[in-house]
Amino acid sequence: MLLNAANIPSDKTRQPEREESSYAFTGGVLGFCFYWLAFVIPFFVYGLNTPFFLLYTWPFFLALMPVSVLIGIAIHRLVSGRLWLSVMLTGSLVVLLFWQVFLMLTGW
Repeated sequence: MLLNAANIPSDKTRQPEREESSYAFTGGVLGFCFYWLAFVIPFFVYGLNTPFFLLYTWPFFLALMPVSVLIGIAIHRLVSGRLWLSVMLTGSLVVLLFWQVFLMLTGW
């Protein structure tokens, strides 16, 4: 007869394995939120003329959404889940990336 049981170690000094926290969700949410924040900033700067500009250039800005989410995940992972540092770095990098594309298209 075969038993379906695991061996229990005799030494109980081993620490239980620690579960890694998920960096993807928090970093992804940060990247997504800062993408929309960066998307709104041109409306405050340039006013109601911005939708006419975005009418023809929307694919460029839509392509920045998954990039922003990946940036948020990567930064949150690199700083080991420290939230405030992750917020500052993700926010500045996503907004600068968005503005870089915006300025490239307006000067083209």
